[in-house]
Amino acid sequence: MDTIAETLPAIIITGITATLVMDAWSWLRQPLLGVAPPNYALVGRWLLHMRHGQFRHQRIADAAPVQGESLAGWLFHYLTGLVFAAILLLLWGANWIDHPTPGPALLVGITTVAAPFLLMQPGMGAGIAASRTPHPNAARIQSLLTHGVFGMGLYLGGWAAHWLQG
Repeated sequence: MDTIAETLPAIIITGITATLVMDAWSWLRQPLLGVAPPNYALVGRWLLHMRHGQFRHQRIADAAPVQGESLAGWLFHYLTGLVFAAILLLLWGANWIDHPTPGPALLVGITTVAAPFLLMQPGMGAGIAASRTPHPNAARIQSLLTHGVFGMGLYLGGWAAHWLQG
């Protein structure tokens, strides 16, 4: 696999699969671990407030709701999954889809935790790596677990892309 026409479908399949796996984990962990799934409407609220120059909030839940925030948050969530899948294929080459291995997928998946730790959580009022939350270490562990699951989703998505693209 080495043309753009071949790579884009692999990115889409891999990214969507990984994000779906991450979402399944997020929904399952509530009954299993008592941890609520993320509220992507708040992510959308954060993003949509940026249109007016507000990039940081004391607490995003206290910010004024914005029409379309839920849709914006979910779209951003899935677009981010596509970007991270593209990074995986950029770093390991499009041929990774021909023989997916878990190492690169897990490495990229776990590394993606930098995005919430360093951008989203501080911007939404939770501090760097959830430092301003009631239980920062628990939040950090959950983030690492979730992004590790995303990495496994990248691996499964690589196999799905391999299988679907024959």
